[in-house]
Amino acid sequence: MKEKRIDLPLTKNANLALWKVYSDSSSKGKDVFLTHGTFSNRKICMGITEYLVKRGYNCWILEWRNHGESSITKSDYDFEDVAKEDIDIALRYLFEEEQLRKIDCVTHSGGGLCLTLNLLEHPEYTERINRMVFFGCQAWGAADNLFRRLRMIVVNFFGKSLGYLPGKILKRPHNEDYSILKHWFRWNLSKEFKNEEGRDYQSEMPQIKIPILAICGTGDTMIAPAQGCQDYLASFKNPNNKVLVCGIDTGYMEDYNHGRIIYSRSAEKEIYGEVLNWIK
Repeated sequence: MKEKRIDLPLTKNANLALWKVYSDSSSKGKDVFLTHGTFSNRKICMGITEYLVKRGYNCWILEWRNHGESSITKSDYDFEDVAKEDIDIALRYLFEEEQLRKIDCVTHSGGGLCLTLNLLEHPEYTERINRMVFFGCQAWGAADNLFRRLRMIVVNFFGKSLGYLPGKILKRPHNEDYSILKHWFRWNLSKEFKNEEGRDYQSEMPQIKIPILAICGTGDTMIAPAQGCQDYLASFKNPNNKVLVCGIDTGYMEDYNHGRIIYSRSAEKEIYGEVLNWIK
């Protein structure tokens, strides 16, 4: 397996890291775009990437600004910035510079939110994407009972007070700026997927007709609860979409949490094959 980092200009002094992961057996026309979520970087995508590369795919992993080997920027940014700038720069590069005719997309957590926002802004890209896979992706379903709501209010308070949330304490690769997390807290506490100007993203989601496989874990009770992921997928109103709820009660090896749903030996054994079948 080979890796090549491509530096894409974000600003005059900042670049985004786009990684091409491939092998000598990777085939032309078999291309997958991947990206991570908050607190994370490309490493969360490496399990499914290695699996796909071994089966002849070229994988392209984008690391957001301030994550992985992308440049550190001093200005605040939010999900819309990542969607309209970071994701957009990567997709335009793939379509215009690499001249890829069609791609599939695999995302984790907030990566799915940002890809959704990008496609609502750039519907012309939908003709270039075959299928998508959203691991642990939801926007308004993490405060679905009193305990979870109170917990979120407390975490939101500390994040706002500190200006960031310390992901490294939770053994995540990155701390995360509150400037991006505040939108996720607002969406979940208000149960409305709207921007600050009132644009209702949820009402626009049916415009995206690309078939989506949503994969969620029954052990993910804080970031992307299974019901929240199912509600997010249902908002696309596409009968061709599919959801996998992965837990012991649904016939899987474990009650997958937010990270292990995409990166674990168990996922490799029983979930990655579902991803491959979906994009094939």
